[in-house]
Amino acid sequence: MKTNYITIVLVTIASLFTYSSCTKFLDVQPEDKVLETELFSSQRGIQSVLNGLYINLAGNNLYGDNLTLSTVEILAQRYNIPSTHSLTKIATYAYRDNPTIGRMETIWSNAYSSILNINTFIENLDKYKGALDPETENIFRGEAIAMRAFLHFDLLRLYGPRYSTVDSTKQSLPYYVSSQNTINPLLAANDFLDNVLSDLSTAENLLQNDEVVTTGVNPRTPTGSTDFLKTDRNYRLNYYAVKGLKARVFLYRGNKVDALKYAKEIITVASKFPWTTTTNALSEKQNPDRVFSTEMLFGVMSTQLYNRYTSLFDPALTDASILAPITARLNTVYENNENDYRFNLNWQVPTTGLKSYKTFYKYADIVDKDRVFRFTIPLLKVSELYYIAAESEPVAADGIAHLNIVRANRGLLPLASTVNINTELQKEHQKEFFGEGQLFFYYKRRNVTSIPNGSASSGNVRVNYDVPLPESESIYR
Repeated sequence: MKTNYITIVLVTIASLFTYSSCTKFLDVQPEDKVLETELFSSQRGIQSVLNGLYINLAGNNLYGDNLTLSTVEILAQRYNIPSTHSLTKIATYAYRDNPTIGRMETIWSNAYSSILNINTFIENLDKYKGALDPETENIFRGEAIAMRAFLHFDLLRLYGPRYSTVDSTKQSLPYYVSSQNTINPLLAANDFLDNVLSDLSTAENLLQNDEVVTTGVNPRTPTGSTDFLKTDRNYRLNYYAVKGLKARVFLYRGNKVDALKYAKEIITVASKFPWTTTTNALSEKQNPDRVFSTEMLFGVMSTQLYNRYTSLFDPALTDASILAPITARLNTVYENNENDYRFNLNWQVPTTGLKSYKTFYKYADIVDKDRVFRFTIPLLKVSELYYIAAESEPVAADGIAHLNIVRANRGLLPLASTVNINTELQKEHQKEFFGEGQLFFYYKRRNVTSIPNGSASSGNVRVNYDVPLPESESIYR
């Protein structure tokens, strides 16, 4: 791959340092070498480097925007993107035109840059021994390997072939497990997924003594704190997050037996990731936890989140700039049911009169700036594991039972055991993951060729899943 994008981001307790390198971590000048040695001489220094990797994930180029709030959601036809909108080329799958081509290049280059930085971190754990006890080293290494798998998998979901077809044996993407300055071959999608699952299995073994197993989600430090060493485990790739990711990957591969196995392992301990409360969903007005952070197995903190909200969803934006659905489409998604927590809490007609239609408040700021869930973007929630179990159960009625657990915790009545499980699963994915970047991948996995047209009150649009490799990669092939 093109290596001039590689940027190492190190987060210390007080500041953020950024360095560039092609083959060696901070090995550009002698003083950088000293800094590298100092960082890896203490647990706190090593933790600061690991924190930097997580902050890379939360950047706008990746999960702080493109892979959650905007680009992949536009591909899923979430919003009304009229012809005058600056992002209309994305909504029409014009992959060879700007701004689509630029965004796809940005996602690709930042993801692979992060992967190479992760590999360098792992190599330095081997290079600089003695600062960590074996258990802590296993945790740090496990998180990093899981992060490598997480990024690779999402790259496959975006740029790879439709795995549910014969395309699973087509060449797809390169997989990197080293920081060496080499161009790795394009792997067939099935071989690529073998690497993802291998990394996740390694991470699962390394994380067996993760404190999340005994403590679950226990908020300890307000988001505004500068003590990055005390972030909660669901903001890290913890033991249960890895198991949840394995369920996601197995289902993507079509292996429902293993997908169900891992989904049920999470469901068994679901009390560690408690459902949002009715009070939070319906009564709390000033400081609602709209992202349901307690249900989160893994998510990121984006300090730019509310700037992104202002740029994308603020009611003060013009119709040609705001990301918002057509009212008829939104009502159809939530079946006109105001009892649904996700509808009631996240969608409102602005009281200022700036818009006559409902706008998206999921990522709007709150009054109390010390709430632990501020800046949070969920990337894997316990609800998804119930959906995976529902789709993977060999008996449809058992699948409906899983769906009904989620529905009960979203303020909805149970479904009859005779409903069409696939129809209801698609509805749930449309409702649950608004602004979380999962719907496009759901459609692609299910090979749904025609999806509701976000820019019209009715009718469908033919979706194009064939996202080309960026030019920065293809010129080397």
